[in-house]
Amino acid sequence: MTNPTRREFLGAAAAATAMATGFGGRAAAAFAPRPTDVGIEDVSFEYEDYRYRAPLKFAGIVVERATILNVTCVVRTRDGRTAKGFGSMPLGNVWSFPSRKLSYDVTLGAMKALAEKCRALTAAHREPGHPIDINHDLEPDYLKAAADVSRDLALAEPIPKLCSLVTASPFDAAVHDAFGKVHGLNCYRTYGPEFMARDLGDYLGPDFRGEPVGRYVAPKAKGRMPMYHLVGAVDPITKADVTKPIGDGLPEALPEWIAYNGLTHLKIKLNGEDLAWDVGRVAKVERTAAEAQARRGVSDWVYSLDFNERAPDVAYLLEFIERLKAEAPDGFRRIQYIEQPTARDLSLAPPHALDAAAKVLPVVADESLTDFESLLMARDRGYNGVAIKACKGQSHAVLLAAAQKFGMFLAVQDLTCPGASLIHSAGLSAHIPGVRAIEANARQYMPDANRAWEPRFPGLFRVTDGTMDTSALDGPGLSAV
Repeated sequence: MTNPTRREFLGAAAAATAMATGFGGRAAAAFAPRPTDVGIEDVSFEYEDYRYRAPLKFAGIVVERATILNVTCVVRTRDGRTAKGFGSMPLGNVWSFPSRKLSYDVTLGAMKALAEKCRALTAAHREPGHPIDINHDLEPDYLKAAADVSRDLALAEPIPKLCSLVTASPFDAAVHDAFGKVHGLNCYRTYGPEFMARDLGDYLGPDFRGEPVGRYVAPKAKGRMPMYHLVGAVDPITKADVTKPIGDGLPEALPEWIAYNGLTHLKIKLNGEDLAWDVGRVAKVERTAAEAQARRGVSDWVYSLDFNERAPDVAYLLEFIERLKAEAPDGFRRIQYIEQPTARDLSLAPPHALDAAAKVLPVVADESLTDFESLLMARDRGYNGVAIKACKGQSHAVLLAAAQKFGMFLAVQDLTCPGASLIHSAGLSAHIPGVRAIEANARQYMPDANRAWEPRFPGLFRVTDGTMDTSALDGPGLSAV
């Protein structure tokens, strides 16, 4: 017998519940419409294009530009009230649709074609509901649309599910934003039974039966959170590494950034192809950071390490850990977690493959994580942490925050999100218990995309003490507009 799909599993679970309750009682009540449900009235979108001020290298690829997808959605309640919601997200094709056969422009074009289909599908959705239920209904259609685009464009490689999630995410965000606004509430106050007919068990299986969807998110944002600064694979570490100065007034070498933003959290991109380079990169960051922090009188700072699935196997990761311990012991002690060391396709790794590494440090699944089934498989492979991302969808993030039930390490990761997309991502960090910091890479690579937002959210966009003021992230909807 083959493993059931998510839709088959959930359908069977719902049927079993209905049979157990005789189509009455809890099952009937649970799925009864809510007066707070909304229907979708209109959906539109537009793009913004930006050049990076400095190249960003990760996963062996250099990125120098970004296209932002901005979505507007109008919803109507059952009693006729309307509200407009807004969602925004970079179309991260290099990360979500990596390809050796297709060019940047081809994969970006595929995402744009899919965005048009997502708009039409979302606009055509007529069943009132909660945003998570609406997204739950639409996701299979989004995935089918991705397959259609792949066929219509005769792509040499089909659009991956991760790419479909990224493309659909601003549509999902816009619906959540509108839902919160029409009820005059922050989104994180709308995930309880007064707004939702279903509980987590209906999405994630019987282990979560009876738990409200909002069980693992907080209704009120944390007041302040540390900010992770990215050290890309070609970013200059020392002043001597700056061979072609940008000269735009912003920092360029790592010590300048540390002083400029008061940094205490650094995320280091590694290549996974050269042990000596990877170990040496962390060691160089440690030496440089130690000198810069000493000048500030700071003794406590941390790192995260991101291989972007480039390590060939777990043996590489374990040897990396041992060599780093020997060559830069202080640097090793500062590591908070390691992110996606090996291939995103979890079927390529045997069960418990990462157990030995996870005993040393939290090992976080990122590219591998596209649904609850992949979360379970990641746990089986030895991952003991998950990366939650706004770019995979607000609904996806809220549901997978339930990884807390398994005692997993949680991180909220960036996609070089600017403006409203950063506010969205920071909101996740601020409302999910256990998440320790916020990533905010756009200030480094495309600050122009943040300019219009800085006066409105100075605590998020003007960082001087290494932390971001997240107290403003309790506004209506997703708090951005």
